[in-house]
Amino acid sequence: MYEVTIQRVFAAAHAIRLYDGSVETLHGHNWPVEVTVACEKLDDMEVVMDFHLLEKLVDGAIKPFHNANLNELEPFLGFQVNPTAERIAEHIGKTVAKGLPDHARLIRSSVGEAPGCIATYRP
Repeated sequence: MYEVTIQRVFAAAHAIRLYDGSVETLHGHNWPVEVTVACEKLDDMEVVMDFHLLEKLVDGAIKPFHNANLNELEPFLGFQVNPTAERIAEHIGKTVAKGLPDHARLIRSSVGEAPGCIATYRP
């Protein structure tokens, strides 16, 4: 198995719905992102995939979020999905996975909300 990982950071605000149904105060984070893709056999160029393509896919997934209020964007608009770090990681991972070469697969997408607090989505 071979893996490649891309790291990025975006800045965005969010407010999540809490256990009791209340909504926390809108606040912002710098969200570090890591996306890892793997394959069993390298492609004809002997890579998992072109790093530049993976960068483009990750950048495209996070671009709508950068400097935005996540509560005002799909899929989080109107709390259709609670904009937790776990759901943000899932959304980024699923978005990136749609553009991967056929031989590669998403291993994980991770998002940090605060130092030492990281949520990971694994399909």
